[in-house]
Amino acid sequence: MKKVLFLCTGNSCRSQMAEGFAQKAGWLALSAGTKPENEINPHAVKVMAELGIDISQHHPISVKEYLDDDFYIVATVCDNARESCPVFSGECETIIHRSFIDPVIAMGNNEEKLEVFRKVRDEIGEWVKKMNGEFF
Repeated sequence: MKKVLFLCTGNSCRSQMAEGFAQKAGWLALSAGTKPENEINPHAVKVMAELGIDISQHHPISVKEYLDDDFYIVATVCDNARESCPVFSGECETIIHRSFIDPVIAMGNNEEKLEVFRKVRDEIGEWVKKMNGEFF
């Protein structure tokens, strides 16, 4: 099975959502951060659960954990991760990039913040679906 790594800065939202969608599609998917947070954002967990995808047991991981691994695709989901993407000593067939806004910066009350997380979640879901058609 081809292995995919989704990479962002904190590995608490966008890359975790992408990993969840990819795993649901049957991929061997992982995610990591260039500067991982301590925990997954609870809003990301909530909005993914709304679609029946459980990422509640995921944990932010440093990309350093995967530098020697082989990947079919390394996909960065934010500009910062693309700019600071490390060199992998393992094989990597394809590196792709798609920048999504960071939903953590959303302002407003809890529901307004959740709406931003849902919007980003849906954009990531469509992107992963498109990747599925292109690469798998």
